[in-house]
Amino acid sequence: MAETTERVLRLLGLFETRSGWTGPELTEVLGVTTRTLRRDVERLRDLGYPVEATPGVGGGYRLGSGGRLPPLLLEEDEVVAVTVALRVGAQGISAIGEPAVRALTKLDQVMPPRLRGEVAALADATALLPGATDDVDTGVLVVLAHTIRDRVRARFGYTARSGAHADRDVEPYRLVATGRRWYLLAWDLDRDDWRTFRLDRMAGVQASTFRFTPREAPDAVEHVRRAVTRSGFAHRVRVRLTADVEAVRRRVPAAYGVATEVRPGLTDLESSADDLADLARHLTMAAFDLGAHLEVLDPPELVEAIDDFTARLAATRRAGQAQGDGG
Repeated sequence: MAETTERVLRLLGLFETRSGWTGPELTEVLGVTTRTLRRDVERLRDLGYPVEATPGVGGGYRLGSGGRLPPLLLEEDEVVAVTVALRVGAQGISAIGEPAVRALTKLDQVMPPRLRGEVAALADATALLPGATDDVDTGVLVVLAHTIRDRVRARFGYTARSGAHADRDVEPYRLVATGRRWYLLAWDLDRDDWRTFRLDRMAGVQASTFRFTPREAPDAVEHVRRAVTRSGFAHRVRVRLTADVEAVRRRVPAAYGVATEVRPGLTDLESSADDLADLARHLTMAAFDLGAHLEVLDPPELVEAIDDFTARLAATRRAGQAQGDGG
């Protein structure tokens, strides 16, 4: 029985790696007869796997899509990847939060202890800002999560926005997923200060054997939010809106602006961009959607950009009305 189960699981694994297999290919890989292969296919069907068979020359077997989802076979790195995605869904997308938590619970129950430790390290080392994230190398995530958990230094090559490349030696503190990317908040030993690093710009990430004593650290989510909003752009602006801070945060995602309450009904918003005109357009539309008055605090050039946008908007509206009257 154990041998049969192992063989059926191996057959399932083959189906999940390729869209189609011929009968002779499967019998050769599994080392079984055609009759045994057919029995194993029927066992998979009994378990709910929709194995489709195509007769004749060029025919074979493939795993189709059925009316219900059967159990899946996941490799260890796939489990880590699924866990990351589920945690993002559970915390960042309210509509799928509860199902994601249920799925995480099921995964945790069947995980081997060693893999559960890796997933726990990743969970403990990660904070999330709302929104979906870009693809991320789960291997890098696991290495950094372990350095955070074990309090050991990390080393990696890093390419800055300017294109300059340098080797970095850091004390990792926290992983943060924003609305677009993953970041590492760490104490940079060369700069002697807290720094934020994008994971997609890292190369050759390694855990060292040097342990460190944790420093008093800033709030990871807030630090990364401000770093992402402020750095790397040609223009940084600050405006004041006559709206509640939570309403502003719902309208302007955290990855695009930092909203700070001045008092109830009054909020300061910091944002950055390379194109001041584009920034003026987004801020004006945000104020309009919120039904709020917008006051520019800094820089003065933003006032001119907003005036230019509203003037062009008004001219477009007048032109549209004139065309309508003429028709």
